[in-house]
Amino acid sequence: MAGELSGRRVAILAADGVERVELEQPRQALEDAGARTVVVSISSGEIQARDNDLADAGTFAVDQLVGAASVDDYEALLLPGGTVNPDKLRMEPAAVGFVRSGKPVASICHGPWNFVEADVARGRRLTSYPSVRTDLRNAGAKVVDEEVVTDGNITTSRSPDDLPAFCERIVQEFARAAQPAAAGGGS
Repeated sequence: MAGELSGRRVAILAADGVERVELEQPRQALEDAGARTVVVSISSGEIQARDNDLADAGTFAVDQLVGAASVDDYEALLLPGGTVNPDKLRMEPAAVGFVRSGKPVASICHGPWNFVEADVARGRRLTSYPSVRTDLRNAGAKVVDEEVVTDGNITTSRSPDDLPAFCERIVQEFARAAQPAAAGGGS
């Protein structure tokens, strides 16, 4: 089903401590579907990736600073996990603003912590890594233990074990959300 995201731009909001596979595999799925992905971060240069939060797993180049980016330049947003990554992002107002934008957003593992800070969890059916679930409940979310969950514009998943289902779903959801914009033209 290559091409269903052709011409669409997806911001990948990430910082140091991002879980490598949670950025890499969804990014590849989105690009295979024709999307252009852009790593947006709170610092320039490169961000440090991790494997299981502990082991060094290389770096990713930052394409754009979140403070200089406009959410309007993107059709969707991907929030990978890792425990340090979302903790850093939720301390940056510009990153929180991206999450609040109302654009289709997908997040896995610890990434949904960003929904708590952005106050978009309330009333939503979400899943996440088990240690994040209490925070989501306290923020008003209905938390479930399923491999991938979509509620409106938000898609969540539990862990790297769920990446195949997560990747498939985000391509579907981002393509579905992009269809009205495609009919109206655009760049």
